[in-house]
Amino acid sequence: MDKVRMQTVKLGIGVCLFLLSINTGVLAQHKLTDGSAPLHTLQPDYPVPYTIPTITAITKKLDEVYNYLNAVTPFQLINKQSGQEVALADVDTNTVFKKGEFRLTSYEWGVTYAGMLAAGIVTGDKKFTNYSKKRLEFMADALPYLKKVYQQYPSGSNPLKSVIDPQALDDAGAMCAAIIKTLQEGGRQNLKILSDNFIHYISEKQYRLSDGTLARERPQHNTLWLDDLFMSVPALAQQGKLTGESKYFNDAVQQMLQFSERMFNKEKNIYMHGWSESMNEHPQFHWARANGWAIMAMVELLDVLPETHPLKTKIIHQLQLHVKGLASYQSDKGFWHQLLDRNDSYLETSATAIYCYAIAKAINHQWIDAKAYAPMCVLAWNAVSTKINQDGQVEGTCVGTGMGFEPAFYYHRPVSVYAAHGYGPVLLAGAEMIQLLQKHKFSLNDMALQLIN
Repeated sequence: MDKVRMQTVKLGIGVCLFLLSINTGVLAQHKLTDGSAPLHTLQPDYPVPYTIPTITAITKKLDEVYNYLNAVTPFQLINKQSGQEVALADVDTNTVFKKGEFRLTSYEWGVTYAGMLAAGIVTGDKKFTNYSKKRLEFMADALPYLKKVYQQYPSGSNPLKSVIDPQALDDAGAMCAAIIKTLQEGGRQNLKILSDNFIHYISEKQYRLSDGTLARERPQHNTLWLDDLFMSVPALAQQGKLTGESKYFNDAVQQMLQFSERMFNKEKNIYMHGWSESMNEHPQFHWARANGWAIMAMVELLDVLPETHPLKTKIIHQLQLHVKGLASYQSDKGFWHQLLDRNDSYLETSATAIYCYAIAKAINHQWIDAKAYAPMCVLAWNAVSTKINQDGQVEGTCVGTGMGFEPAFYYHRPVSVYAAHGYGPVLLAGAEMIQLLQKHKFSLNDMALQLIN
């Protein structure tokens, strides 16, 4: 029996080798060559989807992010010891927000509130708009009660401390801009108490250089943080639109131009992260998200700056230069690197989403060449969409980051799905991409993404 089995096995192996030799010959006869096939039609092995996104697909991603955030950001006041809900009339130093996965009064959440409003406008789905309205109006309702507690116990715990008494542009700018936008989307008028307090801080209390440029006293004396363009300019611009007072527009324009004069690299067309008055030489680290804050500040300013403003053309030119610089650093995966001009630094999601938003917005407003830059927006959105996981969380976002003057600091910043900086930019990018697709058509010409109108 063993001999018979061995012969059977040998026969089977022989048949397989014979069939393989036939198949190999057939393949050899039909191998792809320039003479036998149009090789330019071969499908590349793209690392991210290389397709034209649909409005339906983008909306689905926005829904996923909304569902996650709505579930993990409760807006309720509780007693931190008992965990029981606290009525507004009963708030005290033991009153806190019910714990969620994100802080509701941070600058990152100011961006998220603005992103929710933008998603609501373009999709027509009120759930996005109501997300911002409900939380911000809740803060406005609670403010008089918690302010009274703060005045009596200024060193005690208070969930609205940064709203009542902002201590930095981080506390004020993004929240202020989002609140004014919420007012314009039908939010209750008591929201204006919040925005007025924030704008007063930005205009009257924030430290400035002798020429009026908004500055900080850390990490060095008289330091400019590129981040602060976004923490001030959109709020000033929105206040200008709300009140019609030119002083707010003029301050916003002044900040944009004076930061750019000191911090914009005119050879690379991108910004350094930090500038210090006490330094004769400035080590330039072109941190991606800080460049995102800068370009987002520009498009937010241009969106409401009157056409008659004498410096609007100059701001548009600065935007065009920055877009040109950013375009030169986009990776083959659609993302941008943590340090823009250092390809061995990691690919970062929040900056990529911000660039997608800002460049798409610039195209939609005809501030930049649509045919030149629309394809890179599509590539960027396709990349960002791969970082929205099945739970609606945004992956690959750098955590909050201070300022460094050596590379290791930026290279090794952690990433986390709980880095709140990723969510607002993704919502804004998706909303602006929907508008881009509504206004323009794309095609694959010789398999390359092209804008065709």
